[in-house]
Amino acid sequence: MSGHGAPELTVDGSGARVAIVASSWHTEVMDGLIAGAQRALDDAGTTDVTLVRAPGSFELPLLVQAHARAGYDAVIALGVIIRGGTPHFEYVSAAATDGLTRVALDTGVPVGFGLLTCDTDQQALDRAGLPGSTEDKGREAVEAALGAWQVLRGVGLD
Repeated sequence: MSGHGAPELTVDGSGARVAIVASSWHTEVMDGLIAGAQRALDDAGTTDVTLVRAPGSFELPLLVQAHARAGYDAVIALGVIIRGGTPHFEYVSAAATDGLTRVALDTGVPVGFGLLTCDTDQQALDRAGLPGSTEDKGREAVEAALGAWQVLRGVGLD
């Protein structure tokens, strides 16, 4: 199981302004990721939340960057890319991952990484936070971003 060893984070997101930028592909998986992210934000006390839909995972970095530059305290990137029979998977996965990393480093705004890169539909469903899923990557992305936001605030970098 890929989630083995994951920490249980307790985060306080009260006062944070958060954007969720979620891909439009693979509706069932995306619905689970968004619901998991929203549950985590609710549990963290975050009330200022904006949800934006991206056309696909390739477009996530640009839209996450726009929200980071617009003054959001954290941006949650949610998407899913399923391996197919062409190199498309590798190109889109690498571009989206590298782009999201660059956004976080260039803006100093925490980016919650909820981009699933899976070999099969079942692997994505197992990570989507749906009933019967073994992992909740939407929740984990929020907890990571809010945890980083807390650290940055604690050292006076917010």
